[in-house]
Amino acid sequence: MVAVGDGPWLDDAAGRLVRPFTISNGRTRPSVPLDLLSQVMTTGVTPLGCLGPEYTQVLTLCRVPVSVAETAARLGLPAAVTKVLLADLLDCGALTTQPPVFPHHPTDRALLEAVLDGLRRQL
Repeated sequence: MVAVGDGPWLDDAAGRLVRPFTISNGRTRPSVPLDLLSQVMTTGVTPLGCLGPEYTQVLTLCRVPVSVAETAARLGLPAAVTKVLLADLLDCGALTTQPPVFPHHPTDRALLEAVLDGLRRQL
């Protein structure tokens, strides 16, 4: 796991020194559609060119399959920015993605009603 205070863009006392959308050069839409539950993993391909520290952190985090949402959380970046970074790495072949897999059976109505009852008791 990458420590939050690592890298030139972070300061332990002040926090992030660069606005999140600066990291993605102001881009808010990834070139590849990504679901928050999609799994991403490195391919072993080294990207060409100079990449920012966030790209290096992504490659470190994604040595094992990890969801887009978890990657964003570990980086401390908004999901939109993280998706742009991941898409850049997908485009250059450094990452691979797998769509989320959902169970094929319908959700149990009794379970949903029990959860709803529990939530109502909490309120």
